[in-house]
Amino acid sequence: MLVRTTARDGIRRPTAARGLRAAAVAMLAAAALASCTQDTPQDAAPASSPALPSAAPADNADSADNADQAEQAASEPTEEPALPAEPAPEAVRDAFATLQATLNDTCTPGAGDCAYFLGRVTQELTELDEAMRADPKGPGHFKQPLADMKTLFAKLGTDRSTPHLEKHFSAIVGTRDGINTWMQDHPDDYR
Repeated sequence: MLVRTTARDGIRRPTAARGLRAAAVAMLAAAALASCTQDTPQDAAPASSPALPSAAPADNADSADNADQAEQAASEPTEEPALPAEPAPEAVRDAFATLQATLNDTCTPGAGDCAYFLGRVTQELTELDEAMRADPKGPGHFKQPLADMKTLFAKLGTDRSTPHLEKHFSAIVGTRDGINTWMQDHPDDYR
């Protein structure tokens, strides 16, 4: 029996023990590889494999877990998922209902109470415009309200500041009220 002293720890170890350890590691690797390619459950040892040393079951479980993770990573799609599409515009009746909820609301320009009201009405008109343009009946069905909103949006431009909206108070409220009147004459569009 050969005995070898390791410089690292000064312990004398038999060379045969290292040979057994290397053989056990090789057997574990082979068993893990075989379990990945067989249709049997991975924690069940094949009938033809020899008994492993007492430390082998834990090592085998680690190898099987690593093999499972590698197999799962390989089976996952490599493409990135597609980004969700932009949400579709609301239905005309839903957009009109939220605009109609502002009918009894108002404010006094210059009094400091118009920021929310005018911002909301302008937003509701924008959403109604989008809904009418996307409606299956086509924008030609909503010709008058779309023309009124186009005129309003041309006046407003991109400035949605409170002083600018207060300057166009009459146009905003007049457009809202005119669309309400038009929709009342077309109940099939909002019921």
